[in-house]
Amino acid sequence: MFNKHLLGIEGMTREQLELILELTDRFAEIGKRPIPKVPALRGRTVASVFFEDSTRTRLSFESAARRLSADTLTFSAGSSSLSKGESLRDTVEVISSYGADVLIVRHNMAGTPKRVSEWTQASVVNAGDGCHEHPTQALLDCYTLKQQRGSLDGMSIGIVGDIRHSRVARSNVLAFTSLGAKVTLIAPQTLLPDFMENWPVDVSNVFDDVIADLDACYLLRMQSERQSKGLVPSLREYAKDFGLNARRSLFLRKDALILHPGPTNQGVEITAEVTTDERSIILDQVTNGVSLRMAVLFMLLSPHESTQMDEVK
Repeated sequence: MFNKHLLGIEGMTREQLELILELTDRFAEIGKRPIPKVPALRGRTVASVFFEDSTRTRLSFESAARRLSADTLTFSAGSSSLSKGESLRDTVEVISSYGADVLIVRHNMAGTPKRVSEWTQASVVNAGDGCHEHPTQALLDCYTLKQQRGSLDGMSIGIVGDIRHSRVARSNVLAFTSLGAKVTLIAPQTLLPDFMENWPVDVSNVFDDVIADLDACYLLRMQSERQSKGLVPSLREYAKDFGLNARRSLFLRKDALILHPGPTNQGVEITAEVTTDERSIILDQVTNGVSLRMAVLFMLLSPHESTQMDEVK
């Protein structure tokens, strides 16, 4: 399925995406059991190797591993030998020597998970690398939308915010369009990437012009450093033009869906009352993230794709 690693959505076919979403259904069912645990990966070890903070993603992967009965290792860059001069490669080789079967890697430099995959015999999952990709976030978002609508075919999805610096946006554009959705990028021109002419998307610089046409509104976290770099006049101005507040949400369809990768920056890209709107499926994304990551770990460590569905008991 992933040829040993999951480094990005780029290059994955629609059939591959649909297979992982189908398997996620099986693990979602396990999550509803009184004891949501199966012995599928007993004796295996999953290591979280995070060089960049992300409590949510790390806990989601570790919860997924434990539900599969795998052992877990947690690496913290702040308290590691990296601060004493140890190289990234040395760190990876040491963690691999502890018997890790999968390394979950997050780093602020694009391409680092790919480099790590060249230094270890373990499988590598990209948990976010710079502005490049965040494949499991895109997969869980696709699963959450499919869960709500049955299919992404023909859906109109707006991705709102800092597209230029967002690995989530890049992975989601690739995944959403592969599954048949129509994607519109909504942002000020300063927050749109230079390379988007290669993407099969529409673009709008005015949120209010397109909001009524959306089946799903995907809001990206807006970070304060974008203001300090002069990419937006102020966070207040950004919120006025691109934030989803109670007033603007009135223009969304009654059956539209609201998503956010978390954590939310309330009062900027989204307000507190919108996060609890009946159209919000943000908490569903969190729940589904564990099931999706269970499916990813299982597929990476299962030797025969043909038996994967039968092995999940």
